[in-house]
Amino acid sequence: MSPETFQELVARWQQGVADWSAIEQTLRASFGATVATPDVQVDMDRLQRCGFPEVVYGAGKTPEAVAAVFQAQFAAGQNSLATRVTEEQAEIICGLFPDATSNPIARTIALMRAPVEVHGRVVVVTAGTSDRPIAEEAVETARWMGCHTDLVIDVGVAGPLRLLAKRDRLQDADAVVVVAGMEGALPSAIAGWVAVPVIAVPTSVGYGANLGGFSALLSMLNSCAANVAVVNIDAGFKGGYLASMIARQSCTSANP
Repeated sequence: MSPETFQELVARWQQGVADWSAIEQTLRASFGATVATPDVQVDMDRLQRCGFPEVVYGAGKTPEAVAAVFQAQFAAGQNSLATRVTEEQAEIICGLFPDATSNPIARTIALMRAPVEVHGRVVVVTAGTSDRPIAEEAVETARWMGCHTDLVIDVGVAGPLRLLAKRDRLQDADAVVVVAGMEGALPSAIAGWVAVPVIAVPTSVGYGANLGGFSALLSMLNSCAANVAVVNIDAGFKGGYLASMIARQSCTSANP
């Protein structure tokens, strides 16, 4: 429910046009708004509460379940994003919605039903090319949320001159997402060069003692740089989402 609709309901109650029980029913229905199918219950009020519609985590879902969410959101005029999708899911969704955009590297599908005002700039950086799928997931999320994006690939700490050569691309960012496996040192290195939040995304890329990303996670959590925050292992979506919220709010606050 939009603030305008809520204010209109309150005004009707104050004017004696509607009793409170009827308004309470409307409010409860609004905040509990769902579209139910045999496979999913779509949270249609997420857009009003949180600023963006519900995002589909595709892993473990049938193509029909993912399609049901897209269809409900499309009918309501909302945008859709699915992450960790399979080739089969992507084929079916793109067949149903020709305007949908599939990124097989990121394993995402985006469908823009309504325009999103573009605010903020998010730069996504990878330590190695092997981290690219997680980085692409962050990029696709940021684009879906209406941020300018830039992807800088393969500038890990083993070759420090590579980062210095790309440093100019970090300067105008409102938030930076750094995706790294192995020992997870890159977020700290980048954080010392920028005056914005750095969202560190540890990946499961690495040899045995990387422990599936756990060593990179601990390294990032122990970062000496004050502007580093850390999300879960391989969580490109979370990194991109948080960075985009920061970037958009930073931009709109600076230009009210």
